[in-house]
Amino acid sequence: MPLVNVMVNGRAYTIACDEGEEEHLRGLAGHVDSKVRELLESVGQVGDQRLLLMAALLVTDDYFEAAQRLETHRKELGDLAGAREAIGHQLEKSEESAMAAIEAGAKRVEDIAARLAHA
Repeated sequence: MPLVNVMVNGRAYTIACDEGEEEHLRGLAGHVDSKVRELLESVGQVGDQRLLLMAALLVTDDYFEAAQRLETHRKELGDLAGAREAIGHQLEKSEESAMAAIEAGAKRVEDIAARLAHA
């Protein structure tokens, strides 16, 4: 199991991860470090534990917000799929009505042509 050194708030941490996940872990640590830096700008140095807790809360808030947006989009997608299906059925009915009207019109033209031919 590889060990990865990451920096958060200017401190080095060694963390184990699965093979091939090293860059992903570094990226995650970079994201946490950026949240900690944002907090440092707004609240100052309040201790590593408190900063990391606050950063974890911010990241979790971002996650829940993204999850809620995803759920909203899923519902919208479901609604759109239902509307698409309803429009498809409506289109089929319209096509059937149009075909019936065309066939009726063609029959009337044939009847008129037959009457004219006998006249």
